[in-house]
Amino acid sequence: MKAPAHWNSRNALALSLLPLAWLFAGIGYLRRAAYNRGWLASTHAGVTTVIVGNINVGGSGKSPLLISLVKLLRRQGLTVGVVSRGYGGSDIASPQWVVPDSSPAAVGDEAVMLARRCECPVVVCASRVAAAAALLERETVDVLLSDDGLQHYALRRDIEIAVVDTERGLGNGWLMPAGPLREPSWRLDTVDFVVRNGDPSGFMLEPIGLQAVRGAQQQNLSAYRDQRVHAVAGIGNPQRFFKALRLSGMEIVEHAFADHHQFTRDDFQFHGDLPILMTEKDAVKCAGLGLKNAWYVPVDALLARDWSETFSRLVVDQVAQYNAQVEEPTTEADEQRSRDEQ
Repeated sequence: MKAPAHWNSRNALALSLLPLAWLFAGIGYLRRAAYNRGWLASTHAGVTTVIVGNINVGGSGKSPLLISLVKLLRRQGLTVGVVSRGYGGSDIASPQWVVPDSSPAAVGDEAVMLARRCECPVVVCASRVAAAAALLERETVDVLLSDDGLQHYALRRDIEIAVVDTERGLGNGWLMPAGPLREPSWRLDTVDFVVRNGDPSGFMLEPIGLQAVRGAQQQNLSAYRDQRVHAVAGIGNPQRFFKALRLSGMEIVEHAFADHHQFTRDDFQFHGDLPILMTEKDAVKCAGLGLKNAWYVPVDALLARDWSETFSRLVVDQVAQYNAQVEEPTTEADEQRSRDEQ
């Protein structure tokens, strides 16, 4: 969703909404307490579970980070699965397996993008507990990564990562609807890692070229340097995408849409026969629209070495602990039973 302007400062409109924010805070407190005290069920998947989420509404770079974490853990020799809510999908009431050619309308645009980039099992469901159960019923993995879900306490977790966008920060610092926060800012003190998008000590997003929305054609990002292009973004923070294109030397005509916007051909009735550049998440919904000279810009999250090493060591240790618990120690009774059988 596009962030309302009043979320950026403590203005009169934001102040008027504080009573609703206090109500939201109270509901959140009671909900967390219910899970902490066991009044609401919290289920562990049985494998090392990592949540990649945030405490504020809107895009912060979670999905590119998750993709890089999947690749990082696979380089450590670990098998990985991904669960997601499948936001925007129409068929997420029950677990759905996501493959590269799944329908974005059915399972959500981000889920299809993750299936294409992660090359690992991906399951979506409104209940991440159900998604995890479905994935582990069919696949054996060492690590389960949840795309978003920091507030989905029904799924118990071993490691929590909160992503913060350095440009947008936490807005005015107030809870919804007075501000952009889903949980109070103190929640960041309780997670295992606070990772900042746009900070060299966290991760930086780097465009990695241009890919045709239809077909396999690729070209360098510099192909449209000093040229005018249509820039299309239906993500949580369109300005991040627009800024990246400007930094690449393009003159852009901005076309910002709501996050998870379901594109139609009418959305591209632009003036002028200019190239169309869009985000990777938007491209999965536009492949069948018959657009000409349309390209998307995939990005990689470049992880800080110190942080990525610390994270991967923690995950490897957690996996080792789970594996040790699964292995049943040999008892004297077992040894005696073995001798009797001989």
